[in-house]
Amino acid sequence: MSFRKIGPFQVAPIGLGCMNLSHAYGQPPAFPDAKALLERALDLGVTLFDTAALYGFGANETLVGEVLTAHRDRFVLASKCGMTGVNGQRVIDGRPATLKATCDAALKRLQTEVIDLYYLHRWDKTVPIEDSVGALAELVQAGKIRAIGLSEVSAATLRRAHAVHPIAALQTEYSLWTRNPEIAVLDACRELGTAFVAFSPVARGFLTDRVLDVANFDPKDIRRAMPRFTPSHYAANRQLLPAVRTVADEVGGTIAQVALAWLLQRGEHILPIPGTTSLAHLEENMHALDLHLSVAQMQHLETAVNAHTVVGTRYNSATQTEIDTEEF
Repeated sequence: MSFRKIGPFQVAPIGLGCMNLSHAYGQPPAFPDAKALLERALDLGVTLFDTAALYGFGANETLVGEVLTAHRDRFVLASKCGMTGVNGQRVIDGRPATLKATCDAALKRLQTEVIDLYYLHRWDKTVPIEDSVGALAELVQAGKIRAIGLSEVSAATLRRAHAVHPIAALQTEYSLWTRNPEIAVLDACRELGTAFVAFSPVARGFLTDRVLDVANFDPKDIRRAMPRFTPSHYAANRQLLPAVRTVADEVGGTIAQVALAWLLQRGEHILPIPGTTSLAHLEENMHALDLHLSVAQMQHLETAVNAHTVVGTRYNSATQTEIDTEEF
């Protein structure tokens, strides 16, 4: 397996987003099933595990810590601060004291002395990015974290942050149907030596061989609030998948594998972190490393699925105000 650079670390090209095991898409799996998935990911060669204080309001960090602490020397541990659960509500708070307190709590939940990569989960726009990153830089100096990341920020904000302390990774949604990073952030990351970590690389389940029953999503499924998953928009977007299926058939893979292979070939600094609760889907995702797409196949995919052909915005208007990414 080849490796890719993220800050001072070398990791496998595909990591694991751990959010699904505790948060966001309805009832999470039971502990034995979540434990089996995390351990299987290690066995398959995953070396980047991504969690956050927000996920399950601490439950995901606790899960990752309990299951993986015995294997701590085998992987790069990433977590996030700046967006947490407070009294049952999601709160964005980038004040330095809050970030430091969140880190201390995370270290206990994760059962580790240091977090390898610590992201600012959201930029709190009431706090200068320089102040929030300055607090994270102090955590580096204190030996509590090794590298700093940002999530859902623009190229301009990345540059401001990087002037305070090197930014090892920038994490944002990126897939065939979410192409916003191509506006400016991908190039800025390449220029600054910042890894680009692509979350939701199979489009929250859209870019798979499964037909999602969007009308019957769990009441707590966050996709209920996402315009692309309203029944009418989802039905229209489904019409884009045959073009992806054509490429999948040509290379002997699945739609999800093609979506991941496309990302991997978009740049050596790109690392997708698909999440799943299924062992079968975990193994399917990792086998995307076996695929290679031709230039013609890459172009075919990009022409079929892009910002002009996808119906619906990525987030609703309320959530959109919370992020700092460039938009088409």
